[in-house]
Amino acid sequence: MLEVRPDNMVRITTPELADAYIEERIKMLKDQVGDKKVLLALSGGVDSSVVAAMLIKAIGQQLVCVHVNHGLLRKGEPEQVIKVFGEELGANLIYVDATDRFLDKLAGVTDPEQKRKIIGGEFIEVFAEEARKLDGIEFLAQGTIWPDILESDAGIKAHHNAGGLPDDMNFELVEPVRILFKDEVRVVGKQLGLPDNMVYRQPFPGPGLGVRCPGAITRDRLEAVRESDAILREEFAKNGLEGKVWQYFTVVPDFKSTGVKDGKRTFDWPCIIRAINTTDVMEVTVEHLSDELIDHLVQRIITEVPGINRVLFDYTPKPPATVEYE
Repeated sequence: MLEVRPDNMVRITTPELADAYIEERIKMLKDQVGDKKVLLALSGGVDSSVVAAMLIKAIGQQLVCVHVNHGLLRKGEPEQVIKVFGEELGANLIYVDATDRFLDKLAGVTDPEQKRKIIGGEFIEVFAEEARKLDGIEFLAQGTIWPDILESDAGIKAHHNAGGLPDDMNFELVEPVRILFKDEVRVVGKQLGLPDNMVYRQPFPGPGLGVRCPGAITRDRLEAVRESDAILREEFAKNGLEGKVWQYFTVVPDFKSTGVKDGKRTFDWPCIIRAINTTDVMEVTVEHLSDELIDHLVQRIITEVPGINRVLFDYTPKPPATVEYE
């Protein structure tokens, strides 16, 4: 039976509570894994990074980290993961570039849940293939957190890391932060010694930019999402908002509108900016940006990102809107 968060569990808000949780989990991990190997999907996000640090502390080189570039990552992200984990932390890291494989399977798929399931299913397949190349792999570690479970149970959206593996696969799940909320994961990560720029990094969905490219994913529109997101992150850092705003990103929906550029008609996509704050992801509020920053973002995005001729700002809290668009 999969573990559930106890109703009387004290929220982890202090180093002492985090240390107690880490000590308890490390013992549980050692008991569960024994001398076998664990395969971890290392995205470089907060959840998988904390899971990696905890497993390294518990079982060391028995952990095999696999970083899959599914073509839906943010600009510069694969390079950063390789640098931080492969070079700086000395993790047992395998890099897989599966961009074409994922995007080919997603071609023409418009339904959000189907997209998520394709991405999640393909992830499992990639891990299975990597596992077959290794000896002693019996476990699959995942960065599942408690909001993933709550939203899946409520039928709000499917999470690729909130369910069991296919029956024909022999991996047993290892989910050491499954019962934690996002803010608790950060406190635990800090106590595990992870750097601040990793612990306080804004969350990134498992399906990556795929959920920020609504409708059928095309490579040109996906690139517009990636480039506009990079501009937004750069400007938030310049304006002292990095680490202060919980999450911020861009969405490029699958419809076009008429515009004018260099005296000629254009027919291009809009780019939507979303900036939000929360502690538990169950409810979020909108971060109100200055007029000057919004004007600057608009100018940069419509000038620098091919295919964009409008920039919109999403003022909707959760509820009624979820964090992501799909």
